[in-house]
Order: sequence, then C-alpha cells, then structure tokens
Amino acid sequence: MSETERLTVGALISVLVLVAPGFLLHEAPRFPGSLAGGLLGIAGASLFVLLLIYSLVKRSTWVRVRVSKYVSLRALLSFHVYAGVVGALLGILHSGHAYRSPLGIALVVAMLTVVLSGFVGRYHLAQLGTDLREQRERLGVLRARFDQIAAEAAAHHGGAAIVSPGPGLRALALLVSGDGVTVSGTPVLRLVGAVADLEHAIGRREAVKRALSRWTVLHIAAALVLYPLLALHIWNGIYFGLRWLR
Repeated sequence: MSETERLTVGALISVLVLVAPGFLLHEAPRFPGSLAGGLLGIAGASLFVLLLIYSLVKRSTWVRVRVSKYVSLRALLSFHVYAGVVGALLGILHSGHAYRSPLGIALVVAMLTVVLSGFVGRYHLAQLGTDLREQRERLGVLRARFDQIAAEAAAHHGGAAIVSPGPGLRALALLVSGDGVTVSGTPVLRLVGAVADLEHAIGRREAVKRALSRWTVLHIAAALVLYPLLALHIWNGIYFGLRWLR
C-alpha cells in the first residue's frame, strides 16, 4: 500500500461523498434514461461486475494458481479498490441525483456502504495497525529505559526510590530526594509522562481497531445486498425501456 495510492483513493472517496448528496442542489430526472446517463450506468455496472474477479481469485485456489502467472493478487486488489470507487462515482452520476424509487435509494446506500467499508479496511485499519506496532515499539524502549533508571536509582541513590510502573501506570509511585528528578541524565518525571501518554494513545487506537474490526462482515454483507439490487435495476431498465419502445 503506497502513499500515492492511499492519497488517490482518498481523494476519489472525498469526491464521491461530496457528489452523492447532490440532489440538494440539482436533480435531473431524465438524465438516467438519456444516452449519456445510460453509458455512465453501463460503465459503472460493468466495473462492479469486474470487482468479483478479485473475490474469485482470492477464494479459489485453482483460479489463483492460474491467474497469478499473469497478474499478482496485489495488483488485482488495487484494481478492485479503484474499480469500486470509480464505479460508485459513475453510478451516482448516472442517477442524476433523482433518488425517488426505493430500489434506486437502496442501491445507492448499498453501493456507498460497500465502497466506504472497503476503504476503511484497506487503508484506515492497515494504517492503524502500522501505527500501533510503531507505538508499541517506542513504549518498549521507554519502559526499558525506565527499568534501567530504576535499577540505577536503587543502586546509587539511597534517597530515591522508583517503583517500576505496572500496566497503565496505575501502580506507579515516585519518591525523589532533594537531588532532583534527573537520574543518569534522564528527567524521570518526563519519562514517566511519556510512557503514560503513549499507553493512553495505544489504548485509544486499540479501541478504534476493535470497533472497526468487523469491517469485512459489513463489506461482504453490503456486497451480497448490492448485486441482487443491481441485477434488478438492470432488469427494470431493460424491461421498461423495451416496453416504452413498443
């Protein structure tokens, strides 16, 4: 996952979120049935159908072995992400912001849920996991330094006693002699504050990660709703369109 890819997809998501409620400013009820509107709809639906390629390759060993000779799973995932966002954007433009039928509204909601849940899982949770790993590494370094200072204080500073902090620093006690709060050139209170702040930040990120850990369930459930709605929408367009031509 490159920074360029994340920024590009994030920009497309932002455009999609801004364009979706366009009915507040503009409606074009006849646009979905026009030539331009129809082409946008066909292009968007085609991209959503192509999204299934990644799911098929990922879940079928037989298919993955044969497809991986020509294209990597990572490349397919990137296509999956871009096709989903662009397909949703084309679908919103195809609607002309005329959200009047229950089918159309349900389709738009399912489409946006699929795209947004996929974005959260692909980029936000991945970045959250990276941040957590880095913070835990920094916390380990700070705790190791704290333990070293505690040992030095116990050996060389008879008037100072440092009790090593337990989880969350709830059991921390710090008694410092008149010599100050610096041990071996390290400000002890500042070090303790850094450990406490880092533990608090890790706790908040872990809570967010747990809350968003079910994104895959939401993503798949929304997709299972999306494709039947899309098929019904296409069937309605063909049926009533041919009927109108007669």
